[in-house]
Amino acid sequence: MTQSLPAIAIAEFRTLMSHFPTGVAIITTTAEDGSPRGMTVSSVCSVTLSPPTLLVCLRNGSPTLDAVLAAGTFAVNFLHGNAKSVAELFASGAPDRFDLIPWRLPPSAAGPHLVEDAHAVADCRVSRTEAVGDHTVVFGEAFQVAQEHGHLPLLYGMREYQVWRADQG
Repeated sequence: MTQSLPAIAIAEFRTLMSHFPTGVAIITTTAEDGSPRGMTVSSVCSVTLSPPTLLVCLRNGSPTLDAVLAAGTFAVNFLHGNAKSVAELFASGAPDRFDLIPWRLPPSAAGPHLVEDAHAVADCRVSRTEAVGDHTVVFGEAFQVAQEHGHLPLLYGMREYQVWRADQG
């Protein structure tokens, strides 16, 4: 016999997770018409090294998720510490967000690269998806990586953005 467990309130769970700082990334891809799509996420996780696989959690109904599923590819732009305003812009849902920042789409890229705001980018092929509640977990096998050295990562926790400090220890 399975025991029925009580559900916790959304606000309580959100508060719990705010106490777990994490990196900040922007998932990008292109829509069928070639236009860029993207959204800020803090739910990125390394799954396995062989094959090199990441997972990202995207909100159901978002144009970015729809475009990722249609394209079968996406880029994970890991933001550096000076990109707080870009994280906020892409979290806002502003329709003109790609007009407000520099980006490029290299020939073999899985999605737009945020050239001034990302300290690393992983280009991924969708390998699997799983619907969970109001989000879809998208597994992506990384097929290329670009890194810019000399930048500290942007973190999100306690409902605020912070820059990783190299002297923390």
